[in-house]
Amino acid sequence: MLRKRWVRLSATVVVTGLAAAYIVTRIDIGKTAHIIGTASLWWLFFCLVLTVITVPIQAWRWQLLLRVRGIADSLGWLLRTYFVSYAVGQVLPTGIGGDASRIYETTRRHPGFGSPIAGSVLLERALGGAVTLVLAAVGFVLAIGRYSMGAYLWIEALFVVLTVIAGIVLFSRRMRRVLRFTVPFLRRVKLERPIRAVYEGIHGYRTHPRPLLVVSAVTVVAQFCRIVAIWASAEAVGIHLSLRPFIVLGPLLFLVMLVPFTINGLAVREAFFVSFLGKLGIDADPAFATGFLFFVMTLALAVPGLAVILWEGTRRRAPATVSDA
Repeated sequence: MLRKRWVRLSATVVVTGLAAAYIVTRIDIGKTAHIIGTASLWWLFFCLVLTVITVPIQAWRWQLLLRVRGIADSLGWLLRTYFVSYAVGQVLPTGIGGDASRIYETTRRHPGFGSPIAGSVLLERALGGAVTLVLAAVGFVLAIGRYSMGAYLWIEALFVVLTVIAGIVLFSRRMRRVLRFTVPFLRRVKLERPIRAVYEGIHGYRTHPRPLLVVSAVTVVAQFCRIVAIWASAEAVGIHLSLRPFIVLGPLLFLVMLVPFTINGLAVREAFFVSFLGKLGIDADPAFATGFLFFVMTLALAVPGLAVILWEGTRRRAPATVSDA
């Protein structure tokens, strides 16, 4: 176990170092700092508003998925859990830490529903990935003949294929029978129970197509708001492109950030902006500034969650302090 942790830590350090080295060789730090310091506050405020309004949208989407599986909870508590997950996600790899936080807290609140709760969170993540690919396909069509995206389009195509395969594996009854051959191996490595719980949690939604369509439509709205927020952060630093290339950039960024390369996507996110926007003739300095400012806007989502963690921690410690006195 300790060896695996060291391997993961070493891989994280290596990826972070490579991404940081790529950035340093491409940007002028002084010029980039000036661009960030003189960014338009109005565009940044617009970016912040678009970023924040996605949270209640996502909380309502999650509430719907939970309700389908017989788990009723208030929108207020789910919103609180979402904000806490953003705070947790700042110190753990990408969105994985935030998802684990939501699963853990909600399972404690609803004992005995661990499988459907985990399924709702992971299905939410999977639908988000599928929707981002649909938006990316739209962006690709809009970008034909206008922008050269290079290998990024092939990466999107690969994600589309993998998403289709994942959908078949998770929802097909025939594949359920085929997957039985994996049970002995999973038992041997002691992974059968958690994987079965997650699979059953997601597979159970196959009989509820209408809520899945509603959730998918809501996800389109949320993801589009985030894409426009990226475009707004680019406008804030003087990058004047149409929304079209960002409809390709945004989904790719969201998919890249799903993979736990580094803590909270550090350096990888900014390197992606430099590389992608560089394909469109944008200098590395404003490209890096765009990614950095968008990251700063997303940090704002962690502030309410951090406040909740500190407040609840203080309330839990208060009784013990009184009794000690």
